[in-house]
Amino acid sequence: MAKYVFSFRVPSDYRPNGGTPAEWQAWFGRLGPALMDIGHAVTDYASLGEVGGSDSRMIAYSVVSAEDMDSALALAKDCPVMRVGGGVEVGPVMEVAGS
Repeated sequence: MAKYVFSFRVPSDYRPNGGTPAEWQAWFGRLGPALMDIGHAVTDYASLGEVGGSDSRMIAYSVVSAEDMDSALALAKDCPVMRVGGGVEVGPVMEVAGS
């Protein structure tokens, strides 16, 4: 199994309107043992260079375990961020010796 980072992104003008933490908790629960690190929310952001365009921003990340990229994408497809016009960037973690 490989590790994949999920970078949760929302439209740059997104403003939380109370949100539904229960929806996120339920989704994380459905990931089961594939969820290796629930990660953290990002409370503010700044960027250097071209990072996904100016129309979106990162709000959180998590790390999951999956057989391959297709499996990781299948895990991400029902993420609550999708319902607010956002998306999930998925990328494999490169293991580095000594880290």
